[in-house]
Amino acid sequence: MLRLIARRLALGVLVALTVMTLAFLLTRLSGDLAVSIAGPQATQADVEIIRKAYGLDRPLYVQFFAWTGRAMVGDFGQSYFFKDSVANLIQKRLPITLTLGLVGLSLALIISLPLGILAALRENTWIDRGVTLFTMVGQAVPSFWLALILMIVLGLQLGILPISGTGTWQHFVMPGIVLAFTAIPALTRLTRSGMIEAMASDYIRTARAKGLSRARIIFKHALRNAAIPVVSIAAVQLGFMLGGSIVIETVFALHGVGYLGWESIAKNDFPVVQAVVLVLAVFYIGLTLLADILNALLDPRLRTG
Repeated sequence: MLRLIARRLALGVLVALTVMTLAFLLTRLSGDLAVSIAGPQATQADVEIIRKAYGLDRPLYVQFFAWTGRAMVGDFGQSYFFKDSVANLIQKRLPITLTLGLVGLSLALIISLPLGILAALRENTWIDRGVTLFTMVGQAVPSFWLALILMIVLGLQLGILPISGTGTWQHFVMPGIVLAFTAIPALTRLTRSGMIEAMASDYIRTARAKGLSRARIIFKHALRNAAIPVVSIAAVQLGFMLGGSIVIETVFALHGVGYLGWESIAKNDFPVVQAVVLVLAVFYIGLTLLADILNALLDPRLRTG
């Protein structure tokens, strides 16, 4: 187990360094940062002053290693637009994005696991076909369109849920539903296929021959093995939710990290953009590591893989 964790950590560090390099280079390739900070009305003298003040006159590799060294200790510099430390901005916004992602994943699991199990147990019946149709529709529906429909129906017409803000838990219900629908199709199909394969395996036939109850066979034996790929894809989906929450946060006016990233791109606030990309990547790496550990606990064979 320790060797597995060490290998995954080493791979995660390499991925994080790659993301840092790409985030730094892409912001520099987008144009002259000094000109972007100074604005269209600035003179060349103003641009040169800003370039020197922010260290943009130094060689590119010097800027990169300076930013990398600070980022490794949590210092992402100062925001050009918000006039605050980038770390402080992310610290304020991150709980909103994490809450939104966890709500979305929880709703997705609550819906997809029972649907996948039911479809597998009723394979090739109208129930199975109905679940398949539901997942196809869920995958085809654009998230922003679903968000607008929910806002109109549940927020404006029925008035049972707020359509913007983060004051109460009700504010996260509609955004959570929209995020959940992005993950439900994959989780449902994976649960269904895993349960079908597990129910047809030899150890399930042995369990039936021993006279174990159907519920015990399904939930203790079959689901345990079918859940291994589901754990991995759930971690990946949560990473996608955190990284892709920019659309949902913008539609519902949730001022999380995704919305912060959108604001920073619009304002050419590149220190914030670099930090947001890095932080979300680190969360994604951590989630995949956690999924590997959980899978190793569920299947001891993976501990030496």
